[in-house]
Amino acid sequence: MENPQIKVIVTGVTGMVGEGVMLEALRSPFVKEVLAISRKPSGHKHPKLKEYFLSDFYQPEEIKEVVKDYDACLFCLGVSSVGMKEEEFRRKTYDLTLGFAAQMPKHISFSYISGMSTDSTEKGSIMWARVKGKTENDLKKLGFRDSYSFRPGYLQPMRGNKFTLKYYKYIDWMYPLLLLVAGKTASTLEELAKAMIEVAAFPTEKKTIEVVDIKALAEQMSNRI
Repeated sequence: MENPQIKVIVTGVTGMVGEGVMLEALRSPFVKEVLAISRKPSGHKHPKLKEYFLSDFYQPEEIKEVVKDYDACLFCLGVSSVGMKEEEFRRKTYDLTLGFAAQMPKHISFSYISGMSTDSTEKGSIMWARVKGKTENDLKKLGFRDSYSFRPGYLQPMRGNKFTLKYYKYIDWMYPLLLLVAGKTASTLEELAKAMIEVAAFPTEKKTIEVVDIKALAEQMSNRI
């Protein structure tokens, strides 16, 4: 496909990452429609944008008919493990994600935002890394046309987004320094969004996408435009 025109689903659009991915998808010449699935309105209007409000993400069965004609799902819904016990974090990460993904058609490309240092063995000592590792592994067993696990590190937010976490304004200045001393651990949110759209429109053999891959895929997408 030289010039695909895909229809994508984006979750988490009232959070920093999901909003950024949604906005980049709306800008992309390769995306003809964006379906934002969330509990409340995104606050954005665009000719490409449709919104579906799902009140309970633990009971997602109602979306099965809604999503049947889409080409890709960019799953950007997630929580921090800080202060959580494993059972609660597993429910909010593994159970929620797998339950939602089970409603997707098999012809879809499913991209999940995981995290740097996720534990694919599911046996390590770090709780969140084990849970996300199991989530990654079991998503790949669902039989989708394509399944990607994105493992970003520090994300530099997009300026002007509605849902950027407030504390980022105090640490923005650190990003150039972080790139200098630990470039493999940091990328921009724009790069992550472009990378997710790149693999949705132009499939790649590598399915576990680390920070260096995010940057390379984002550059590929930028070069296509």
